[in-house]
Amino acid sequence: MRPRIRGGRSTVLAALLSLALAAPITAAQALDSPAGAAAGAAATEGADRTHPDRQPHQYEVTGPATPAARTALAATGVSIDEVHARSVVITADRTQAGTLRQLGYRVRQLPDLPAATPATPATPAAPGARVKDFPPGYTGYHTYAEATKEIDTLVAKYPAILSKQVIGKSREGRDILALKLSKNVTKDENEPEVLFTAHQHAREHLTVEMALYLLGELTSKYGSDPRVTKILDSREIWIVPDLNPDGGEYDIASGSFRSWRKNRQPNAGSSEVGTDLNRNWDFKWGCCNGSSDDPGDETYRGASPASAPEVQVVSKFVRSRIVGGTQQIKAAIDFHTYSELVLWPFGFTNDPTGPGMTQDEHDTFATLGKKMAATNGYTPEQSSELYITDGAIDDWLWGDQKIFAYTFEMYPSSGHGGFYPKDSVIAKETARNREAVLQFLETADCVYRVIGKEGQYCKGR
Repeated sequence: MRPRIRGGRSTVLAALLSLALAAPITAAQALDSPAGAAAGAAATEGADRTHPDRQPHQYEVTGPATPAARTALAATGVSIDEVHARSVVITADRTQAGTLRQLGYRVRQLPDLPAATPATPATPAAPGARVKDFPPGYTGYHTYAEATKEIDTLVAKYPAILSKQVIGKSREGRDILALKLSKNVTKDENEPEVLFTAHQHAREHLTVEMALYLLGELTSKYGSDPRVTKILDSREIWIVPDLNPDGGEYDIASGSFRSWRKNRQPNAGSSEVGTDLNRNWDFKWGCCNGSSDDPGDETYRGASPASAPEVQVVSKFVRSRIVGGTQQIKAAIDFHTYSELVLWPFGFTNDPTGPGMTQDEHDTFATLGKKMAATNGYTPEQSSELYITDGAIDDWLWGDQKIFAYTFEMYPSSGHGGFYPKDSVIAKETARNREAVLQFLETADCVYRVIGKEGQYCKGR
């Protein structure tokens, strides 16, 4: 889901000041306590991933009940995986959990997922190297090679409506693909375009299955399902099924899960590997304590905006869809796991509109988000209602490109395998989003229609 926000020493100290709003101690006590000192030290120490105290586990933390309290909690270096009314589920190591207990929180360790193993040092898997399959109970998920093979099979079967482009390479040289679906797929027609992206975070393998589901559903139902047929006759749909292929392969390369999140990009001057792709987009990058400047943290935002090769590739592709000065992509969904949420911008501010967003635009985001959530049972809300994030794809797509962009946090809502639900849920949990996606595609020509203002904003369409 929306992971941890952990920065350098100044960020941690600022967070501990804010933490007084949620924890039963004062700010002064937090700064002077051993816990405060430990937090500051943890921000500057190197990370020893093999040490037992640095291995990740999930914990339930009772207390945080507001976005501000959750933002402060995340700033201590933990990953927030689930948000409840008066508690959260986090991923943290034992040292971090101990720090939270000293700060006054009630922290309870949850059982570890049997198939998951802590991240351990390993040589990156080259694009052509053999990668072990998913563990037993998860083999219904697709490896990168298996997904590519399935995509190629679909392209060969439906060449009139599906095409494949290699839009760039990952850090380790794997192809990043963009699949186009449309009636006249080889032509660039004057039709509204919609973008679906998946798998920014390596451990969120269900999102690749979501992309494959959409490819299969839209191709197989064209000509027989009136809604699908009408959509492909009047839209150009782009699907980027795997934004982080290196991270995904690394997560399963040992034959067990490593709970890996970032890409596999080396960081200059550090032994730590990886950038959080969804904190690296070039809009409000690093602006608001919603990401980390520490390469060892899971929300490390990278050395500079769009410094990750994968973010560069997709950014360039999105900008390539500007024709005659007009962005052809009108709407987008980025798939993540987990927590069953429909989220919309902004993440970097608590302002319901934020700079550059009008009230009508906010109302359009919220109305469409709630409509989609009504079909799949997810919870709809502005991203920052969880806690502050910056450099996220949704904020970039809207703030930089004026694309109505959403995040879908998929199954589960809580527990039930967390980032690693068994493969038995794939069919149900991907099909669960069918109606939401169809409504989204049908609305894309004039998103303002959902608030009844198509005449004002969509004349001539």
